[in-house]
Amino acid sequence: MVRTVPGRTDRVVVVGAGLAGLATALRLRGAGREVTVVERAGGPGGRAGRIERDGYALDTGPSVFTAPEIVEETLAAVGDRLEDRLELRRLETSYRAQYADGTHLDVHADPEAFAAEVAALCGPGEADALRRYLADLAELYRLQLSTFIDRNLDSPLDLLGPELLALVRRGGFGRLSAHVGRYFTDDRLRRLFSFQALYAGVSPFRAIAAYAVIAQLDIGAGVWHPVGGIGAVPRALAAAAADAGVTFRYGCAVDELELRGDRVTGVLLEDGERLPADAVVVTTDAPHALVPGLRGPRRPVYSPSCVALHLGVRAELPGQAHHTISFGHSWRQVFDELTRDGRPMSDPSLLISMPSRTDRSLAPEGGQVLSVVAPTPNLDRRSGGNPDLDWDALGPRYREELLAALEARGLTGVSGAIEVEHMDTPATWAAQGMAAGTPFALAHTFGQTGPFRPSTLPRRGPENVVLAGSSVQPGVGVPMVLISGRLAAERITGPVAR
Repeated sequence: MVRTVPGRTDRVVVVGAGLAGLATALRLRGAGREVTVVERAGGPGGRAGRIERDGYALDTGPSVFTAPEIVEETLAAVGDRLEDRLELRRLETSYRAQYADGTHLDVHADPEAFAAEVAALCGPGEADALRRYLADLAELYRLQLSTFIDRNLDSPLDLLGPELLALVRRGGFGRLSAHVGRYFTDDRLRRLFSFQALYAGVSPFRAIAAYAVIAQLDIGAGVWHPVGGIGAVPRALAAAAADAGVTFRYGCAVDELELRGDRVTGVLLEDGERLPADAVVVTTDAPHALVPGLRGPRRPVYSPSCVALHLGVRAELPGQAHHTISFGHSWRQVFDELTRDGRPMSDPSLLISMPSRTDRSLAPEGGQVLSVVAPTPNLDRRSGGNPDLDWDALGPRYREELLAALEARGLTGVSGAIEVEHMDTPATWAAQGMAAGTPFALAHTFGQTGPFRPSTLPRRGPENVVLAGSSVQPGVGVPMVLISGRLAAERITGPVAR
């Protein structure tokens, strides 16, 4: 039986208009609640930020969009349709994997086209292994979706059932690197199917094999592009919510939650206004800083951070893919640097995205927008990070290193064609209120996964405060925070039939 907020829950205030807050608001409004969303920024989006300048539109948050069916379900909560709010284009090439030996592999959305690419590069035996592995990923995802991901968990006992047993039998609690290695002998494929562990904040050599399912979302099920950029997703959700009767208060910062006994009765804004509330949903990265009586994780382990460089360039840059994973020569060593030694990767693997290849609305004629994401240590020493790195001084030098890496890896001429740019570092993430200076929140270690991850309905603190976002169940990433919005709403409305 899922725990829910006791008492009246007619009026709900949601703190934060990021993806988690928007998903929560839509679910609650669909269940008949009066909902007000309070957001300190001037519009929706949260971490899915956007900069528009000189004809370029730069997404400064997530760059990879998967699982559109979760957005579809979220909009359906208020009777809205995805096709009326968003135009999505499926990428024929989900990723281009670019290796330091000069070879590359296009990851096609069509499994047989992908297998043909693998056969040509790595041999027919590896192509057969790919087919088996993709089938295994799909089944692994099915087991985990119902067991770990798509439900509120109040106790490890909630996991007990045939799905958990099947997951154990499939080796889901072994090491990811070993799990992938049992299928593939070619190191290039091993890297391709294990780098996603970084999305969960863990080295592939430490991550449990269950996190192989992250590859199911992008490689197995495919990658999509929302026309207008990733920022179009929160704008669409906010528009649907407003049309359904949700009230939005942008440019409003929350000062404190008004507490009477065991319940919050109102949300006090910094300008002195009070918003009455029967329940409150908090989506901030460190909710214990706002919620009275709520404690943060006792010994938190945070994900690595990153430097994200976003560029608008007056150059064609032909031959590039929408998403490129550019692997360096080094592999295990750089994960040690990142998660143990507190040093930036000496030979980094980079995620390079050029969405204007797919969507010309994002750049002027003759120009391109691109982003490069380089994992870096976070600012928490206990998590293997390094609070002593002076990113104000290091940032400009690191920018130059990233541009040199782009030039060396095929983006010739990019450095001299920059017209618009924006860069985030661990220091700027920290200034935005992100714990440990990372946008990837708590790492998905075993002790911070499933029922061991902070709950959407904490047992400490006010009885009518619910949490959503990447630091609570189920976890990090666009699909996960959207699911967290539904899980948070169900703590108020009770489970909804699906």
